Amino acid sequence: MHFKHTWFFTVFVFCGIIVLANVIHYILFRVLKKKEQQKSGFHTGWGINRYLSHPARAIFFLTCAAIALPLVPELPANINAIIRQGIIMALVICLGWFAIGCVYVFQEFMLRKYDLKAENNIRARRVHTQFQLFRRILISFIVVITIGALLWSFNDPRIWHYGSGLLAAAGIASLILATAAKSTASNFLAGLQIAFTEPIRIDDVVVIQGEWGRIEEINSAYVVVRIWDLRRLIVPLTFFIENSFQNWTRESSDIMGTAFLYVDYTVPVEDLRQQLRRIVSASPLWDSKVCGLQVTNLSERTMELRCLMSSRNSSENFDLRCLVREEMIAYIQQKYPEAFPTTRFAATSEIPIATQQPAALENVSR
Repeated sequence: MHFKHTWFFTVFVFCGIIVLANVIHYILFRVLKKKEQQKSGFHTGWGINRYLSHPARAIFFLTCAAIALPLVPELPANINAIIRQGIIMALVICLGWFAIGCVYVFQEFMLRKYDLKAENNIRARRVHTQFQLFRRILISFIVVITIGALLWSFNDPRIWHYGSGLLAAAGIASLILATAAKSTASNFLAGLQIAFTEPIRIDDVVVIQGEWGRIEEINSAYVVVRIWDLRRLIVPLTFFIENSFQNWTRESSDIMGTAFLYVDYTVPVEDLRQQLRRIVSASPLWDSKVCGLQVTNLSERTMELRCLMSSRNSSENFDLRCLVREEMIAYIQQKYPEAFPTTRFAATSEIPIATQQPAALENVSR
């Protein structure tokens, strides 16, 4: 078939290639989505469609543009070279985008085995924490490689000369910045140290400066702690290396808690001990490990009783402690209402009784 208008032929070939690329893209990712759902057992899969679909579509489009570019008629050489260079640079950027998406897919694939919502999630928190830090390092490395590939795409030796000078200047600037920005460098090294020594992990329960919360995010410079009232505490990474803090889930998430009662000396301790056992046994918040009631202190007015109980995690333990306080107070109110702390007074008369004369008594009687 002979086409009089070469532009029409070029557009026709370009559109045909795009349609073919889209069909291949659709079929390929459709098959991959079904495969990942079958193997992973989850509807969301490993994130292949979410992380790789858009960069792959861009790569297909740029490849089609590169194939159709030689078919464009009567295009000046300089314009052709500029367009080709732009396509190559865009293709390099999309390949870097695709590589970053592969990092996210690899992370999703590896973290499927480690569920943070599991009851015993220590290993899961460790792996999630390490992958977050390593993912940022890999993405930074890919960005550097992509910038280097953009420089390599130029055939002009002057670009290489400028690039070499830029790298030398960047090296000197990095030394100056490393000296000036000690906190940034120390936070970066602290992040690597945290990834290996694991003083904290994702979803760890910590107490920092009197604030109770969970580790929500570990960045390259700071840690986000989600406080129990949904506030966010931003803490530098170096804080966890240089200062002491409480980690309630360092080895395991189970924890013991106390509830104190202050009652009168007349209350039977053994009966309250049995009642505590009945309360925690009926609650799903108790892990069936520790339950006890002891007299821990005595004062001139009250007797201090400590109720000790254990739970699977700190959140459940807090609720269990509140439940024990409420139930124990209600039980004492019903069974021993007089056993709450009372104040006793002993009144004695200090007025002397004198011997009065019989006449005076007679006058008083009258």
